[in-house]
Amino acid sequence: MAVPKRKTSSARKNSRRSSVWKLEVPTMQKCPNCGAYNLHNRVCSECGQKDGKEVIKISE
Repeated sequence: MAVPKRKTSSARKNSRRSSVWKLEVPTMQKCPNCGAYNLHNRVCSECGQKDGKEVIKISE
């Protein structure tokens, strides 16, 4: 049975694990109507439009 000759250092162990824990930021898109930033393929929370059509009515 294969056994490591030396102990794996903490730096080597942590550098191997570093890519596992990275979080990705969701892509944000600028609304063409009002310019607010929203998540991709979602109705704009400021003006209530998606793809140039009014989906929900926002009272001011």
